[in-house]
Formats: sequence, C-alpha cells, structure tokens
Amino acid sequence: MLEHFPILQVIIRLMAAPACLFLRNKGLVWSFALLVMAITFGISVSLLFQVLENGTLIYELGGWEAPWGIEYRIDLLNAPLLMLVSGISVVALLASQKSISAEIPEDKHTYFYIAWLLCTAGLLGILATADAFNVFVFLEISSLSTYTLIALGKNRRALWASYQYLIAGTIDATFILIGIGLMYAMTGTLNMYDLYQRLPEAEDTRTIFTSFAFFTVGVCLKLALFPLHMWLPNAYAFAPSVVTAFLAATATKVAVYVLIRFIFGIFGFEFSFTHMPLQYILLALGLAGIFVASIAAIYQNNVKKLFAYSSVAQIGYIILGLGFANVTGLTATLLHLLNHGLMKGALFLSLAAVTYRLDATQQE
Repeated sequence: MLEHFPILQVIIRLMAAPACLFLRNKGLVWSFALLVMAITFGISVSLLFQVLENGTLIYELGGWEAPWGIEYRIDLLNAPLLMLVSGISVVALLASQKSISAEIPEDKHTYFYIAWLLCTAGLLGILATADAFNVFVFLEISSLSTYTLIALGKNRRALWASYQYLIAGTIDATFILIGIGLMYAMTGTLNMYDLYQRLPEAEDTRTIFTSFAFFTVGVCLKLALFPLHMWLPNAYAFAPSVVTAFLAATATKVAVYVLIRFIFGIFGFEFSFTHMPLQYILLALGLAGIFVASIAAIYQNNVKKLFAYSSVAQIGYIILGLGFANVTGLTATLLHLLNHGLMKGALFLSLAAVTYRLDATQQE
C-alpha cells in the first residue's frame, strides 16, 4: 500500500471531485471534501518521512519503466511542498466553513468543492510528477479550477478578475507547452531525468535556446514575477477569502518549484546561468519587483490588494535568492518559499475571519 502513496494523493482527490455531485447537502459535501483532503494530507506527511528515511521515492505508473512510462518522483525538494499544499488545503477549508457560506451562493457550494478538489489535485500532481508533459496537464487542471474558484465570489468584479487570470493563464500555458514541445523535438523524451541526460547533446542549438526562453517566460508569468504580475492583485482581491488564502499560500509556490526543477533538474546549472543570462535577468526583475510592489502596496486602501502586492514583493525576494546562482541563494529561496506559504496563508485566513465578522467582502 505504501508504495502507491505517490499516486494516491493525486488520484483520491481527482476521483472525489465528481463524487461531490451526488452529495447535495452543503454540510455533507464539506465534510466529504475535508475527509478526502485530510487523508491525502496524511499521505503527504507519510511521503515526507519515507523520503527522509529512505531517500528518493520512484513510482512507475502501470509498471512501465521510464522513459516509456510516466514516472512520479518524491524527493527532498518536492516532499515538503506536497505537505504544504495538502496541509494548507485542509486548514483553509476547516477554518472557513462560515466564510464560504457568507461569500459563496448556496447553490454553488457543490461546484466550489469540486473545483477545490481538482485545483489541489492539479497542484499536487505538478509537484509529484517527473514527466514534463504531465506538468503541463496538471497545470491546466489546477488553472481551470482556479478560474472557477475566483469567479464564484459574490462581487461581480470577481468575474473580471477570473477573466484576467484566464487570459494570463492561457498565455503562460501556451509558452510552457511550446517550451516542452521544443525539448521533446530535440530529445525524443518527456521524462525529466532522461531530458537532463539528453539535453547537453543539443544545448548549443537555437531550438533549445528558444525552448528555454519560452518555458522560463511562461513559468514567470504563472508565478507572477514582476512585471508579469498584473493578473494577481485582482485575483486575490475579489476571490472568496478562503480561495485567496489557499492560492496565496500555494499556487505561486508551486510555480517557483517548477522553475527550480527545470532550471536545475533538466536544463542544468551551467546552461541556465552560463549559456543563458538567466542570473542577471532574475536579479534585476527580483529587485524591481521588491521595490515596485512594496511601494504599490503602501498606497492600497483595499487590504486584500495590499497583501496581494506584498505577495508580489515576496516573490521578488524568492526569485532574488535564485538569481544569486549559488547554494546559499538557493537555500534562502527554498526557505522563504515555505515561510511565505505559511505566513501569507495565515494572513489571508485572519482576514477571512475579519471579513466574516464585518459582513463585508471588500476591506476598505
């Protein structure tokens, strides 16, 4: 049973999502969703302890060995993030039952929990998979669910915020898919660890340079790196409070993970920071994001938007550490990744409680 944990944490949530359609009572569907997420959180905790004791876990779907089959790998990089995503999803839902009732129309509660389960399943799949195309598939699952979650807010501006995110998400998904497609064209494989072995043979070609550029820009748009952050403030400000808390704590962190995984685990350090000027780009954009977003946050009257611009600034700090291109900088990036996920999730959950008490969805 334990050997199937890497795939079970994703499959359980994917299967539970359509099952919510048969549970019309809002209390019952909330309990069911909470139970499913608690189970998968326990699986994530177990995976982390297994990695700490035994090292990297490899799971081959259907018994097909890589690179022919899809492979899941759980290691010290993604295991803590799996626990963060699954843990935040449980805490956010547990703490926000009354907030959900206040901010989301009752007839849409079932659809909310379906989208919630699909979104979390997508994020967990992105973290667990070792297949580049699978990253894109799970990215689309989580993104489409997120658009729905944001649009469920009572405020009509939530629809506009969701549409803005939809446009940005379509662009970044297209860029990421082009980057992955060009890598496949040059190597004939989609397994991340196989790509790492084969890419050096073609790293001096224009195709790989183009692939790297498309993929990096697409992921930076997904993680809201300045100046590609314009979708984020409205998405955080007008989404239901519980959705904002979850997205702020997890979505951009998963995107940063994808950037780190592909830079170091596929393209390689030398190509990313020697052949390509990534170091200088990340340093410049990280610093610009810190100052510009922090100044923008000072002038906000809406508390959600204030925290949203603060998140953009914190992403700047995270990317700044990555831009240093050394062990110390990467360590700082990973530490702040987890720190910001916990901190910003707690801030937005606190704000959700204030919103509920004031019977308002706009905090002026």
